[in-house]
Order: sequence, then structure tokens, then C-alpha cells
Amino acid sequence: MQPDVADLRQFYDSRLGHIVRRTVRQRLRAIWPDTRGLRVLGVGYASPYLLGFREGSERVLTFMTARQGAHRWPPGEAGLAALVEDAELPLPEASMDRVLLVHALEHTEHTQTILREVWRVMAPEGRLLLVVPNRRGLWARLERTPFGTGHPYSPPQLAKLLRSSMFVPVETQAALYFPPSRRRMVLRAAGAMERLGTRFGRVSFGGALIVEATKQVYAVSNQGSYTESVRRRRARAALPLGTSGRAHSNQVQRFVERASALPPKLRPLRRAKEGRQAQGEALCL
Repeated sequence: MQPDVADLRQFYDSRLGHIVRRTVRQRLRAIWPDTRGLRVLGVGYASPYLLGFREGSERVLTFMTARQGAHRWPPGEAGLAALVEDAELPLPEASMDRVLLVHALEHTEHTQTILREVWRVMAPEGRLLLVVPNRRGLWARLERTPFGTGHPYSPPQLAKLLRSSMFVPVETQAALYFPPSRRRMVLRAAGAMERLGTRFGRVSFGGALIVEATKQVYAVSNQGSYTESVRRRRARAALPLGTSGRAHSNQVQRFVERASALPPKLRPLRRAKEGRQAQGEALCL
């Protein structure tokens, strides 16, 4: 079940939410340290992590899905948030340099549709960052946080999904190594546990996966000549026999090529048939 925007906002306003926001934001800024002059887009509920990208960026926008709901962002300033359908982003092609997906991919059944729409609005040299619950982590087992709802992923599953959507995974990291507890003792030790987990822990121990990917662009050469050759072949196949001497000669040539590939036992029969055909042509002359 996808959490409502009010529930998400309430979680990130709590003390545990503040620690999660600070922890994940530091990891995101380490991956994208400099976005000066770039256009950044957040999809899902990425507003808690976008404030750090506003410094120096050409433009920062956030799109919140219709199933989730939306609220004004940033507070006290001109609105930069919009309510959209996740499969129809109202942006032109290749218009964004960085795209951040948070609380989006795990709450939809149309994952490839969303990723292909993100692929469309990304620039050829653009970068994508995914923040999703880790299937093997503790956070995905408890529903008290937004990382405990929806469909969690493992690193191989994310890599396969990205490749099938024309993305190339570059790096996979993990975050939230401390347990999702609201106890003061755990919250005070969250920073130390996060540093130890980042340094010595495995990716499977983190509560959230952070995956960076690039846009894969396929180059097609000689597309015009290929299309023209396909058109010519289809036109020849549509012609009935006898309507065109050239089409008829092509049919005869293909027959001869197939006959030359006959097995040795059938080749005498073919030569006898060709002899009879030659005799008939001589009588006609």
C-alpha cells in the first residue's frame, strides 16, 4: 500500500525522519557533489532530499504522483512541486540532467513505464539516482516507516530492471544501517552505527539501496537504407507472379539457388528435369 503524502510528511517531521533525511542526503550529495548549472528533477517523494541540490543548480523541480498526493514545496517560497501521473511527466524530451526517484518505484506495478518516461526526459549524458527499500534489510520488515511499505528490491533485481529499461547501473550503495527505532538510545547512536556500517558493513545490511545509473542511447547507422531495403522487399513480395518480368526472374533465381542445395540423391532427378525443360525450349524454337 502506498503511503499518503500526509503520512510521509509526518514521518520526515519526526526525530527519526530527520535522522533518515540527514543520513540519506549526505550519501546523495557524496554521489552528486556538484550540480552547478544542471537541471534536477525529483519524482515520488524526493522533496526532503532536494534542498541541498538547490545551491548552484539551474533549476530544481519535484513531481509527486497522483496516488500519493502533493503538498507545497519549498515552504515559504514560490512553488516548485507539481502533482502528476507517474507515467506522464509534463516535460520535453532530454530536458533534465539529474533525476532522483524516492518512494516511487516500490509503490507501482508499472515500473518499466515509469523508468522509460524518466529515460525520455533525461539528457543523453544525464544521471539517475534510485532510493528504494532493501529486500534484505531490517527496514523492509517493519511497517513503521515508509521504507517498510511497497515492494523492496535486492541489488540484482534493480540492476536487471534498469537494464531492461535502457539504463546502465554504475554504482550501488546502501544506507540506514541503524535499526528503525524511535528509542532515544538508538537515535543517539544512529550516526556512529551508520559510519560503522558504511565502512565495514555489506550492502545487504542497509535498510535502503541507493543506485546510480546512466542513460543508454543506442546508435542506429544506415537507418534510411535499411528502411528502404525493407520497403523494397515488401513491395516485391506483394507482387503476384507474372505481373512483373523482374519479379518473375527473381523468383526463378531463388528457385535455382534452392535447387543447387539439394542432397546428392536428388540431384540426378533435378538434372533429368532440366534436360526435359531444355528439350521443350528447343522444340519451341
